[in-house]
Amino acid sequence: MKNAKKAAAIPDGPFEEFFTDGKLSAKGSYLNNQKHGEWIYYLRNGSEKAHGTFVNGKMNGAWNWFRENGQLLQTGTMEEDLKTGLWKRYHANGQLMDEGHFRNNKKTGEWKTYNDAGILSKTQQFK
Repeated sequence: MKNAKKAAAIPDGPFEEFFTDGKLSAKGSYLNNQKHGEWIYYLRNGSEKAHGTFVNGKMNGAWNWFRENGQLLQTGTMEEDLKTGLWKRYHANGQLMDEGHFRNNKKTGEWKTYNDAGILSKTQQFK
């Protein structure tokens, strides 16, 4: 049996990740070899892709994701890497696309869908 190489420990404190071309892909901090605190992820064009908080290596709290042009794509809350609470997604023109709640990564309750003019087009119930 081959000996598995153990990954090197990452020092506590600020940390940056890079794309293969050397451009910054993410920055944040590590604590006890896990992502901890606020992290920001970037697209190859340098604009922000997402930002939010990690606690002990898991996504927790409010997170926001963005399109390449910088407009908000979606926003919601994570708990232990799972979608929870109110989530909203947006059309490319900035209008609200849909909104509703998640529990343990599953849609729950009433979800509303809007057309690209922002007009309610559908309401759906999830258990």
